[in-house]
Amino acid sequence: QVHLVESGGGLVQPGGSLSLSCEASGSIFSIVAMGWYRQAPGKERELVATVNAGHATNYADSVKGRFTISRGDAKNTVYLQMNSLKPEDTAVYYCNVRGYELGYSVFDAWGQGTLVTVSS
Repeated sequence: QVHLVESGGGLVQPGGSLSLSCEASGSIFSIVAMGWYRQAPGKERELVATVNAGHATNYADSVKGRFTISRGDAKNTVYLQMNSLKPEDTAVYYCNVRGYELGYSVFDAWGQGTLVTVSS
């Protein structure tokens, strides 16, 4: 099994910054892609940012220029640096990691979610 643990959520004022981290553990052979998703109250879960094995990134239009996703393969870790936060960024943020376990079993793992609240 592969498990993800997220951290870094909290309360921040508009215009402020926050950094999220996610570490994958278990019998991981390789990671294909890592990403962050979020779910705001009353809305469906949406993609925030992803990074693949070639380090190509993509971002939701709403966060481009403000958020940065980065990957640390050695520690099976992904980060999300969030700057210039807006109240509409308030949501539960979920980490997602896809890849192969030892023995070439595929996995698609999700973190437990961490709450980010942007409010004055």
